[in-house]
Amino acid sequence: MAIETASAPAPVQETRSDRIVMICNYTALGLFTLAVLYPLVYVLSASLSDPKNVVSGKVWLWPVGLSIESFKAVFDYDSIVSGFSNSILYAVGGSLLATVLTLFAAYPLSRKGLPGKGLIMALFVFTMMFSGGLIPSYLVVDRLGLLNTRWAIILPAALAVWNMIITRTFFQATIPEELVEAAKVDGCTDFGFFWRIVLPLSKPIIAVNLLFYAVAQWNSWFSALIYLTNEQLFPLQLVLRQILLQNQFDPSQVRDTAELIRMKELQEQLKYSLIVIATIPPLLVYPFVQKHFVKGAMVGSLKG
Repeated sequence: MAIETASAPAPVQETRSDRIVMICNYTALGLFTLAVLYPLVYVLSASLSDPKNVVSGKVWLWPVGLSIESFKAVFDYDSIVSGFSNSILYAVGGSLLATVLTLFAAYPLSRKGLPGKGLIMALFVFTMMFSGGLIPSYLVVDRLGLLNTRWAIILPAALAVWNMIITRTFFQATIPEELVEAAKVDGCTDFGFFWRIVLPLSKPIIAVNLLFYAVAQWNSWFSALIYLTNEQLFPLQLVLRQILLQNQFDPSQVRDTAELIRMKELQEQLKYSLIVIATIPPLLVYPFVQKHFVKGAMVGSLKG
C-alpha cells in the first residue's frame, strides 16, 4: 500500500512591493543607526585626537594625531577620584533604596483589595503634575537637616511616580489574583507571598528600576549644586562641570601667543574627554541588565 506523504508548502514569493517596503525599512533603520552611532564615534575620536586637529575640524570619524593630553589634564584633578566614588555611592545606594520603595508602593496598588487604592493613586499622580518648586524643596531639605549630607542627594530622588506606575502595571500583568488566593489558602501571609513569590517573578521589573534610578543618579548634578557645599561630597558630574568652568581662562592673562592657542585648543577638546569619562560606567553596566530590561519595560508599559 502506498504511503502518502504531506507535501511541503510552497514558498511565498516576494512581490515587487514587498521588496520596496523592505528596502525602505532597511534604509530608514540604517540612517537611524548612523544618526545614533556617529555622535558617539565622533566624541570618542575627538577626545583621542590632537587638540589642534579637533579645533581645525580635521576630525570627522577616526582620531587624527593620537593624543591623550586632554585625559591627562582631567585626571590631574584630585577631585576626580572622590567624584567617581561619590557617584558610585549615590547611584548604587540611591537605586537600591528607590527600587525597594517603588516595589513596596507598587505591589499594594496592584491588588484589588486595597482600601482607598483610587485615592492613593490619585495622590501619587498629583505629584507628577504639580510640585512645590525649588525654594520649597530646598526649605524641606534644610528643615530636615539634610543639607550638605549624602542623604540630600539620595532621599529627594528616592521614588519616581512614573517608575512606580510601570511597576504596578507589571504586577497586574504577571501576578494574577488567583495566585494570591491560592497562597492565602495555603496559609501564606501577604508579606510572605511578596517575599517568596512576587520578588522571584519580578526580576525584569527590578532590573528596569535599578537601571532607571542608577542612570538618573549618575547623571544628576543640579541637586548636588543646590544642596552641597562640601567638595568631598560632590558627584562626578558636578566635579566635571567645575573642571570645565575652571578651564575657562582670561586671554588677557596669557602673554605667550603659542601658549594661548594651546590652552584654547585643549579647552575645546576637554569637553569631549569629560563626556567619555562620564559615559563609560553606564555603558559597562547596561549589558548585564539588558536581558531583563527589555522584558520588564515592555510588560510594565502595557495598560493595566
